[in-house]
Amino acid sequence: MPAVLPDIPTVEAAIIEMTNVYRGRQQLGGLKPNDALAAAARAYAVFLAKSGQFSHTADGRGAGERIAATGYTWCQVGENLAMHADSRGFAAQSLAEKAVEGWINSPGHRANIVAPHMTEIGVGVASAPGRDPKFISVQLFARPKSLQYAFQISNTTRQAVSYSFGGETHEVRPSSAITHTSCNPGEISFDRFRARYEAQDGLVYMLKPDAETAVRIEVKPLERIR
Repeated sequence: MPAVLPDIPTVEAAIIEMTNVYRGRQQLGGLKPNDALAAAARAYAVFLAKSGQFSHTADGRGAGERIAATGYTWCQVGENLAMHADSRGFAAQSLAEKAVEGWINSPGHRANIVAPHMTEIGVGVASAPGRDPKFISVQLFARPKSLQYAFQISNTTRQAVSYSFGGETHEVRPSSAITHTSCNPGEISFDRFRARYEAQDGLVYMLKPDAETAVRIEVKPLERIR
């Protein structure tokens, strides 16, 4: 009996669908398919299939470099690889399930699938030469640079206040504000007040006078600030 050969575009679409279903179960938003990411994923899947290599840097580049080569500017990227071979071949749905289930059952790969700040996805699947059917699957995740995180530190007190973010110390002067844009979320630390916050997009961390503690910090959405 001849081996079953799957329709590659069907496999790629199924991988995306299964990935988003799993993210939904984790209370995470779905990832939007992106043509540039798909092109990078397919090109690398073909390279791995033809070269017989299997690693994240087999072509001398990392996932971020391959994605950037397509013209996609990114803030965050992630990559999953899978290889499956079977003399009987694979139906499209079966091959997609094997890839996604394998990633979910691997902590490192699962972390990419459930990365909360990723917004886009691209998948490439390629058939490797050989006697038995073998397929390479490449799954790329990204958050574009256009979606940088933006938040503000606003000082309504009469004293300068220092804080740290992104490995640097900053000082916001009285009656002024500093807006930060960053590709990666991080911690805002007001060491003087022993206060720490996870930097979140679209928020303002407002420093206000307080009779008891000298300064209190209020966190509000930017659009509510007048």
